[in-house]
Amino acid sequence: MRRLRHRVPWPAWVPLGLVTALAGTALVVPAPAAAAATGAVLDPAHSSVSWQSPVYTKGTVGDPKDCPAPGTDPDNKVCDRFDLSVSVPAGYWDDNPEGGVPLAVKWEHPTDDFDLYVYDDHGTQVASSAGTADPEATVIPRASGTYHVVVVPYDVHDNSFTGTAYLPATEDAGDLTSFSGGAGGYTIHAGQLTARADFLTGGQLRLQADPSGSLSDPAGTEIVREEPAAERHTSSFDAGAYYGIRAPGAVLRVYKKPLRFGLYKADNRTRIWQEDRPLRWSTGGMRQSLDRGANEQFFGGGEQNGSFSHRGQTMYVSNSFDWDEGGYNNSQPFYLSSAGYGVFRNTFAPGVYTFGAPVTTGQQERRLDAYYFLGDAKQVIGKYTKLVGKPFMPPVYGLEPGDSDCYLHNANRGERHTLDALKVADGYTKNQMPLGWMLVNDGYGCGYEDLQQTAQGLNDHHAQLGLWTQDGIDKLADQVKAGQRVAKLDVAWVGNGYKFALDACDAAKKGIEDNSDARGFVWLPVSWAGAQRCGVLWSGDQQLSWDYIRWQIPTYAGATMSGIAYDTGDVGSIYRHDAKMYARDLQWKAFLPAIMTMDGWATDLTTKKPADQQPWLDGEPYTSINRKYLQLKERLLPYMYTLSADAAKSGVGAVRPLWLEYPDDPGTLGANAKYEFLSGPDFLVAPVYQDSDTRDGIYLPKGTWTDYWTGRTYHGPTTVDGYHAPLDTLPLFVREGAIVPMWPKGTTSWQTRDRHELDWDLYPSAHGTSHYTLYEDDGVTRDFAKGAAAAQRVSLHRDAHGTTVSVGASKGAYRGKVAARTYRFTVHGGSAPARVLVNGRQLPRSAWSFDPAIHVTTITTASLPLDRGFGLRLVDKQ
Repeated sequence: MRRLRHRVPWPAWVPLGLVTALAGTALVVPAPAAAAATGAVLDPAHSSVSWQSPVYTKGTVGDPKDCPAPGTDPDNKVCDRFDLSVSVPAGYWDDNPEGGVPLAVKWEHPTDDFDLYVYDDHGTQVASSAGTADPEATVIPRASGTYHVVVVPYDVHDNSFTGTAYLPATEDAGDLTSFSGGAGGYTIHAGQLTARADFLTGGQLRLQADPSGSLSDPAGTEIVREEPAAERHTSSFDAGAYYGIRAPGAVLRVYKKPLRFGLYKADNRTRIWQEDRPLRWSTGGMRQSLDRGANEQFFGGGEQNGSFSHRGQTMYVSNSFDWDEGGYNNSQPFYLSSAGYGVFRNTFAPGVYTFGAPVTTGQQERRLDAYYFLGDAKQVIGKYTKLVGKPFMPPVYGLEPGDSDCYLHNANRGERHTLDALKVADGYTKNQMPLGWMLVNDGYGCGYEDLQQTAQGLNDHHAQLGLWTQDGIDKLADQVKAGQRVAKLDVAWVGNGYKFALDACDAAKKGIEDNSDARGFVWLPVSWAGAQRCGVLWSGDQQLSWDYIRWQIPTYAGATMSGIAYDTGDVGSIYRHDAKMYARDLQWKAFLPAIMTMDGWATDLTTKKPADQQPWLDGEPYTSINRKYLQLKERLLPYMYTLSADAAKSGVGAVRPLWLEYPDDPGTLGANAKYEFLSGPDFLVAPVYQDSDTRDGIYLPKGTWTDYWTGRTYHGPTTVDGYHAPLDTLPLFVREGAIVPMWPKGTTSWQTRDRHELDWDLYPSAHGTSHYTLYEDDGVTRDFAKGAAAAQRVSLHRDAHGTTVSVGASKGAYRGKVAARTYRFTVHGGSAPARVLVNGRQLPRSAWSFDPAIHVTTITTASLPLDRGFGLRLVDKQ
């Protein structure tokens, strides 16, 4: 399983502002008395402190609640204790880049593990670091008063540690002392601060600054694989108060007294961003402060649980195992502004971004290394992902449902064998439910056996073998040769986050691709900028509740704003099960590209008994409802697969906040729009996240929207209240002009689909012509990267006399492509046509029908060759 080896109560790095949220934390261990621990004072006269622990011959306890009372452990033989008194002037932490006292413990032998916890004088936990990194490090936010540090020797062998803490002092950039450069690169000095501005091709700017006097690049090529070329068509000028650097599309102002930066459009009047104060650095951090526009909006930060827009909010970017609302375990040091820019911090350091007035952003390192991208939101996402890695192209089975459990030596379900997974796969087949892949082990004592036979058995069910790699990326070669095609990383490989997680993701994808012709398909719960190039991210081990369903909706839509094309959560969560909530959760997640059920760990909320979570186990009506949405997901795979191909080029994933498609509509930032999303540009999904058969507050942007189930149309912008949504109904609307490719009804696998039929679901617009280009390839190999793919363009036009559909030839070749296929068109709206024509020839009445209840005309063609286009015409009655 992917559980932590022990519970981490709070993120390893607790940033500025989180102390309020921590205030309600219950006391875990008694606050040690002053006499029971050594201690020190941090104040303006004493800026740092260090202490040495005893030598621990072995691990003592695994959790601070197991530490003995201070009086019974006077020599810190079980748990080390250290009292830290912080005395600073009022306002000391205002605009301090580090926001609190950095605290770390570094052990003598780095293979061992000490865990760090901090409590205030009331016994409330305010910070912790309990991963596997060396050193363990955290920040005591806005520290003032006495704190009690408790260090647990978790897994040690004749080891000790050195603890350190310091009071970060701040300094601001002074006046400009020199400015020089040309051909895209400019060097700036302000006293001891050295800065450099490099304009790069494609509307990008890299700005670096370091008070050490020299510029460094600790991230190297780990995130940014290749530096973009310099934009050499630049020039500089002296405007008196500032130097200007003019590049295509932008002007960078370098103010002289004091040194500040501002980026403007080519007219040098329209502000993109402007520093309101100089860069400020501290002992171990640096921040940038910007004016905030009157209506400026902010997005990004990777996966931010429970939100997609951040104006007026503080956004945290760091390694975290807080998997609930407010967590940020898949965060990224990137944000996007509606002012027409985005910025990526090229770093592995934690950061905090406050989008107030002013906007303050910074990382826990004493340098600035920022890439700025210019353009609208989609352009910025594209440029950012071009820099750190475009979203990977998944295999088609990766877009089918996945199933996960531990079979061999399962402590929760009793002794089983790996081949027992095939019985579960058989259940999917018997219940006519799609299954693309299965994880059949974990790294926590489960293991596996009969790997090759298991892989073959799953293939017989049209599914692929997946394995957790909690302890075995180095074993991938043999596992892949035995049939593994999916890798799930766990804490041992990604738990330390940052570079550690990114390296593991890259290595796992490469391990699959180096030992097969398959595309790497990797899942991971902790990541960093660039992970979109190699893996599916998911929001961790969560408990099921209606609230859990609610906050996941903006989470996955918001991740798209950082170029994360595949972000998801377990269907029905991992630890708890309820049939109704499971069905509600599954139906909206069917419109996410990647989903997975986690079995073997849940307890039923009603019976309190163990409950597996395969989608047929709850019986009727739940089995039929779950089948309905899983089969709909399967039918929509041509649509979703095309979106994946688009994401691999554009960086923009399928799951989108409404604002991304309708940025000029303020309603897309309202409270109603927060809990709905677009699946591609065409489907608006408004999940039911309460125990109710009515959904209120469904916001529909401008245009005509058709209810997917009833055919009723709505004209936006409007808010729909009282929408009737019984358990089998997901509120689902389709945009006018939509052209949606689908596989035939009843399809349960990409392998068994009827390749000689393709369906098109059409929603003609009353005005104008809409277009769609279908992408197809073999679905599994990497031949697509060599051009083995096909595209078929379809146009849809409505006029005063009828509807015209133009289907182009399928251009391109790939393994398995058929020469001809029939087409089934469902055309929404209007009344029954007088006649239907294909290439000018009238179809017999038996070839089409009209359903007056939902106003849909259904047309089936003969088999038509793919190397030639054709036209379909529905002629209205006069």
